[in-house]
Amino acid sequence: MEKPLTQHIKPDVTPLTLKEYQKAGGYAGVQKALKTMTPTEVTNLVKASNLLGRGGAGFPTGTKWSLVPMDENSGQKYLVCNADEMEPGTFKDRYLLEGNPHQLIAGMIVAAYAIQAQTAYIFLRWAYKKAEAELRKAIAEAYDAGLLGKNILGTGFNLEMNVHSSAGRYICGEETALLNSLEGKRATPRTKPPFPAISGLFGRPTVVNNVETLCWLSHIVEKGAGWFKGLSLTETGGTKLFGVSGKVKNPGLWELPLGVTVREVLEEHAGGMLAGHGFRGLLPGGASTDFLIEQHLDVKMDFSTVAEAGSRMGTGTMIILDDKTCPVAFLHNIERFFALESCGFCTPCREGLPWVEKILAAIESGKGRMEHLDILKFQTKYLGPGNTFCAHAPGAAEPLQSGLNYFHDDFVSHINKQKCPWKS
Repeated sequence: MEKPLTQHIKPDVTPLTLKEYQKAGGYAGVQKALKTMTPTEVTNLVKASNLLGRGGAGFPTGTKWSLVPMDENSGQKYLVCNADEMEPGTFKDRYLLEGNPHQLIAGMIVAAYAIQAQTAYIFLRWAYKKAEAELRKAIAEAYDAGLLGKNILGTGFNLEMNVHSSAGRYICGEETALLNSLEGKRATPRTKPPFPAISGLFGRPTVVNNVETLCWLSHIVEKGAGWFKGLSLTETGGTKLFGVSGKVKNPGLWELPLGVTVREVLEEHAGGMLAGHGFRGLLPGGASTDFLIEQHLDVKMDFSTVAEAGSRMGTGTMIILDDKTCPVAFLHNIERFFALESCGFCTPCREGLPWVEKILAAIESGKGRMEHLDILKFQTKYLGPGNTFCAHAPGAAEPLQSGLNYFHDDFVSHINKQKCPWKS
């Protein structure tokens, strides 16, 4: 099984130098794109590959690029890498950044060439200090080798690349809030339309892509759309970095074909549950996704199939709920995080999430009432899609709405016993 994204990451996660990466075939896709293909041909190739964004939304990458104006008077454009990985339970981008930063740089050169952007930013999570150091070192190597800067590889294409360490807010995972932050403004989402591809950073056409998405691009250009599609077990192309955290024998991260089942990831790669711990459920793609339970273990991990099961694949990094952990406390911890991370821009999110958190705290501490369950159910609809300015509150509502469904008896037990049964 091919593992293009992780094949050159060493066990100790010490990244390859530029010379080592080039010796292993790195930057071959950059050479091919810049020297033998037009920007439109690169975009069409990425479209044909069916590369879906790996940041969580799963939007077609080539389609996003095709929205960027490409006429000769379109002026300054920007490429932004979203490396603000603050989704709870998610650590895939960190692994790529620390283990092979040149792979990301190569992908960003290809993407910037495709949309004809001459300035690129890596918007990095503030806590990723090692990743920042490795990125800056790799970027300096790329400049020295003529892979960044003026007249790259003698092709006349110019690209300046910058690392921006963020101040640290979950909302910066939303691309327009990220752009506001990058401009030095308060990190709140923007009204869409206009979309960033038309009016983004500093009002100019901008593409924002996730780290894992960008890491694919040089490989796809080098080996083709058919090769990429052949890596997957479903119609969606490629492999995916899948992670598991929680009470399992082997928590970690693995590059596997899209379409692998939840059961295989959990039992074969994560080793199954720890001795003495039973499985109750999991969040398949970080904290902002709906629970899947035992009946879903044979669901294929790809964007469409997980959606059919009532959740989202999101980042593909599973958080496991075991039978020794209180589901109410589990959800309270998640909703407290989302309440704290609300940007406060719209009323449902600003007022609704703290209300949800307080009710969950009351139920967990033995002060819950049956009417609290009706209020929580109402809030999952009030905070749902179409009622808030961005996807922050709807994402926060996903684990809550499914948790109220699958673990209803646990909520009732808390209320009837006026205490948390797990603490007795």
